[in-house]
This record gives sequence, C-alpha cells and structure tokens, in this order.
Amino acid sequence: MSLLSIGRSGLLAAQVGLSTTGNNITNANVPGYSRQGVVQTDTPSQNTGAGFVGTGTEVSTVRRYYDNFLANQLRGAETNQASLEGFYKQISQIDNLLADPTAGLSPVMQDFFNGVQNATASPASAAARQSMLSTSESLAARFQGMSARLNEISEGVNSQIVSSVGEINSFARQIAELNNTIAGLSSGGDLPNDLLDHRDQLITDLNKLVKTNVVQGDNNMLTVQMGTGQPLVVGNTAFTLGTAQAANDPSKMSVGYVAPNGKFTPLPDKVVTGGQLGGLIEFRNTALDGAQNQLGQVAASLATSFNAQHQLGQDQNGALGGTFFNPIQAYVNPNTNNAPQSTAEVKGTVVDAGKLTASDYSVDFDGTNFNVKRLSDGQVTQINPFPQTEPQVIDGVAYSITGTPAQNDNFLVRPTYAAAKDLTVAVNDPTKIALAAPVTTGAPIANTGTAKISAGTVDQNYLAPGNALSAPVTLTFDKAAGTLTGFPAGQDVTVTANGNSTTYPAGTAVPFTDGAAISFGGVSFNITGTPGDTDTFTIGPNTSGVGDSRNGALLAGLQSKNVMNNGTATFQGAYAQVVNVVGNKAREAQIGMNAADAAVVQATKAHQSVSGVNLDEEAANLLRYQQAYQAAGKVMQIASTLFDTLLSLGR
Repeated sequence: MSLLSIGRSGLLAAQVGLSTTGNNITNANVPGYSRQGVVQTDTPSQNTGAGFVGTGTEVSTVRRYYDNFLANQLRGAETNQASLEGFYKQISQIDNLLADPTAGLSPVMQDFFNGVQNATASPASAAARQSMLSTSESLAARFQGMSARLNEISEGVNSQIVSSVGEINSFARQIAELNNTIAGLSSGGDLPNDLLDHRDQLITDLNKLVKTNVVQGDNNMLTVQMGTGQPLVVGNTAFTLGTAQAANDPSKMSVGYVAPNGKFTPLPDKVVTGGQLGGLIEFRNTALDGAQNQLGQVAASLATSFNAQHQLGQDQNGALGGTFFNPIQAYVNPNTNNAPQSTAEVKGTVVDAGKLTASDYSVDFDGTNFNVKRLSDGQVTQINPFPQTEPQVIDGVAYSITGTPAQNDNFLVRPTYAAAKDLTVAVNDPTKIALAAPVTTGAPIANTGTAKISAGTVDQNYLAPGNALSAPVTLTFDKAAGTLTGFPAGQDVTVTANGNSTTYPAGTAVPFTDGAAISFGGVSFNITGTPGDTDTFTIGPNTSGVGDSRNGALLAGLQSKNVMNNGTATFQGAYAQVVNVVGNKAREAQIGMNAADAAVVQATKAHQSVSGVNLDEEAANLLRYQQAYQAAGKVMQIASTLFDTLLSLGR
C-alpha cells in the first residue's frame, strides 16, 4: 500500500478519535452517558519480498465503557434509597401529627377527664355538667380531626400509587421500543452506544419507581422484571400495569396487570417491592394501617368502657344512664368477588374495651361455617353455632351474621379502623349525665350493734330485666342463727370472703361474715362490724341522688385504670405507645435512608470509575489525537512531495 494510503488511514483514525473524545467532553454532564473509546487496530501487512510492511490502521469499533455488575449494584442501592425515602416522607407526617404536644391527643384527653372530675366534684352544678359535655365534644372532634388527616394521607398514597404505575408503564413502553430499535441497528455487529445509554437510563429511572431485575436477551434486547420477578418488558413487548380498588377494601388501591381486553388482574402487595412504589405500599400496609387502627383502638376502648360505666349510673332525672358516646361499629367490607346470589351480611359492634385489638380480621365462609381469622397472627375462631342465636363476641367485638351465604364468601372486618372518625357524643342534655349511683344503703340509728353497711355499687347484672331495685330491700340480722334474711325473692345471693365465693339459693338465710362482699341482682355491698339481734340494713333505689357523684368518681377513675390490652394499659398509656411505635419507625426509616444515601454515593463512584467521563483524561486524549492527526497529515504531505519528485524525473 502506498505511503499516501497509510497516512490517509491514520488521518481518518485520528479524526474518529477526535470526534469520540469531543463527544465524551460535551456529554460529560448528561445523565446515563457512558464514556466511549476508539478501538484501533492495524491493517494486514503486505509482503514485499524483503519482509512484511505495514499498510496502515483502521478503527474496528467505538467501544462503550460499561460494567453490568457495577450498574446492577448501583440500581440496587438506588431502588432501596427511593423506597426508604418514600416511606420516610410519609411516616414523618404521621409522626408529626401524633407527637404534636398541642395538636395531639394527650392534651384534649386530659381536658376531658378534668371535665369529668370537675362535674364529679359539683354534681348538682349545671355549669360543671355543661363543661363536661363541651370537653367530651372537643375530645370527639380531636379524634375525628386526626382520623381525617390520616385519611388524607391515605388518599395521597393512593394518588401517588396511581401516578407511579402510569410512569412505570411509560418507561416500559419506551424500553420495549428501544429494544426493538437496538436489535435492528446491531444486526451488523456494531452497537448503537447512545441508544444503549438511553435504554439504561430509562431502566435506572424505572428502578427508582419499583425494584427491577434485568436479564440479557437475544440480539442485545433486555428482559425487565419488577418486584419478585413479575415481567414488565420482554423483548419488544411491554406489559401494562393498572390500578383498581382492592376487592376487599375500597379504601386501598391495588396494583395489577391489565390485559389487552381491559381485564384487571391484581397482584399481591408483597410482590411489589423496592422503589417509590414499594415504599408507598409498605408504608400503607404497616405504618398507616397500624396508626389508624391503634388510634381507633383508643377511641373505641374509651367509648366502650365509658359507656359501660355510664350505664351503671343514675342521671339527675332518676333514670339509669344511657350511652354517653354512640356505640362503635366495626368497618365491614364484603369482597367484590363474593357470589352474586349471596345475601350474607356481617356486622360487628365493639363491646369489650379490654379484649379489643388493633388487628384486622378476615371473615370467610367455607360452605358450612364462618371462620374469623385475626390477620395479625393468623388465629382462627369459628362462628358457632351458625345460623346464630345471638351475637358471638371475638376479641371484644360482637359478630352478628345474617342472610344466606355462598361458599368462599369473604368479608374484611376492621373493628378500630373507623372508630376515631365515628366517635361522637350521644348525650346532649347535661341532666342526663349519670354521675350518681342508682342504689343507696343505710342503717337505722336504732340498731344496737356496731355494724355498718358500705355504699352500694352495681355491675352489668343490674341492667338485666327485673334486677333493678324498684323499692328498698330490708335485711334483718338473726343473732342466734348468725344469718341475714330479707333478700329479694327469686335472686341468688353470693358472699365473697377472703377470695372465696359462696352462692346461696334465693329464699334461704345467708350466713353473716364480717367484711364479706355480699351481692345479688348486680348490687354489691359490705357489712362490717358486729350487728345486734334484729338489726336491719336497707338497700334501695337512689331517690335523691342530685348531689351524689359516686358513679362520676368511677368514670373519672377510668383515666388511670388499665382498661386496654387485656388490662395492661391506660388510654393515655396506649396512645403514648402508638406515638412511640410510629416515632421509632420514622427514626429507623431516617437512619436507613441516610445509610442508603451513602451506599448510592459509593456505588455511583464505583460505576463512574468505569463509565464516567474524566475531563482531564479526555483533554489529554484530545491532544494525543490532535498530534496523531497532524503527524498523519505530515505523512500524506511527504507522500505527495515524493510523488511530485517522481513525476518531475520524467520531464
């Protein structure tokens, strides 16, 4: 080959080098751009008889500097970062809401019980009673306001889930289109580096929305999977995701596939992991649901226990107390996949504050029986009998199931989910606040002994038909027999002494024991001391209880009583636990997010060490290729001079 051709090949190679280096420099700040380099080889030598002489050079390819392992490592760090960031942004809102020292629940709950105590101190005061009603309305309003804020956060999460799914679909379509284009352009062996960078950047952006797994396919196409292996892109085909209200809970958006005919197939939440979408779903299913349920548990327990005690009191009109707060009904949602012919209905009413949990429940009909499954731990309780003769109480909730079910019917029951929203005050008349006890006791001053009778109390049995006292009961002590007589006919009497209880049939004399608790028909009292022969003691309805506040004291005492969680926590203690749990989760997310940020920085540096553009290096390359270009040009100049010399010899 002539010297001119050799110089020309060097000139062209240097020109490609200059163009590639210049392209690196101008794209140094473009996201996703991978450094390119010229791969230059020599052309086959020519045998001249005196040896092989070189014939020049050629550019075999323009190489893209890219390490798949480092890229996958960076994607893993970024999807974890996006997930934790999305989780933290949401949970910090709940943390700020619950822990606010002025807008939180603790101050208004303290004000409510202060109002109860003030009314108890002045039971005849209309102003004190009205103040108690006002503080109770404020308490209910605070519960409702906090629940509304949590619902706003929930709606925001649903909106972001819909938006994220739309972005995922857009990225998937673009990746599929690039797969097709790249496959067509790379059939000759050379790769379209810029398109590869563009596709990888789309995968990076997609990975921040949901965790992706990339598998190399045929003809330089990629298969992209999300979460735990669900396909998003296979070759030049993109799968379409969609959102719809969850079948068992319309308050939640579920993610699933949308078929070409429009049919929606939901995916389990557990398979959608990583990225912004995975963080949102994890936040919703753990922190948000937990906060809503636990806040509702406090509201439902407060309402139920306060009502139970209020009903055992007597108002200023002499009537037994009614419900102070309206009863809390469980949130029940029938699954949209239930058989059309099914007429089954499930209702749940919170009746026991101590047994109530913050868990959700799944009620399923297997064709013969209804089974109630506690979702927090999987414990199953069967509704027995079915059809029911009366409601069955499970974990503090009375389940009432009516209608004709079909096999595989499913109902989601959330006993405390809507309790904070539904907490309302039932009493609007101050005179109907039951601060007094419905019974009163006494002993005539004519008694000859030293025995005294305690102020009577009542329990839930007093509310049973026929048990409420309509007239005084007079008990007489027989010294010779050591017994008490005069108890109401038809009611058994229970005597409890030193922890041991003995029940005596109705109509029989009851042995007297100093200090023992005596109860009948829901009424309890103690007689202490030594009664004289024929001494009498009376237990009757409280006919002048305007100034009585014995039940009010019991209502106020609920503040410090371990009512919740099987008698292990007070209302404020349980709320403090909710605040603590949310705060810990927020702190864990923040620490995890900081660690994820550091991991992304480290992974980015490792990735950029291979794919990133070093401007100093490119500047040196620019000078090197410039010199090569000039030298190749000099070779061509000399070749031209030599050729002209040869031509001049022939003249």
